[in-house]
Amino acid sequence: MSTGENTFGILICGSGNGVAMTANKHQKVRAALCWTPEIAKLARQHNDANIIALPARFMSVEDAWKAVEVFVTEPFEGGRHQNRVNKIRCD
Repeated sequence: MSTGENTFGILICGSGNGVAMTANKHQKVRAALCWTPEIAKLARQHNDANIIALPARFMSVEDAWKAVEVFVTEPFEGGRHQNRVNKIRCD
């Protein structure tokens, strides 16, 4: 993400928490822990998340695929959400 070579990333671990926290330490990374397709949709729409972190112990394979599909197709809404995204930095 930090080099601009990729548009999206997918992280998977037991809870999804550790990988999301670690990923968010890097420039231009906005990783979101997504337990459901609905959360994945909001992560993209409202936070312009570019990495989805999936909690493998707590999701079915089917729900994980649905969440990824929503995540990579849902656009960022911008507007009132852009100011918040602009404040997300990692120096």
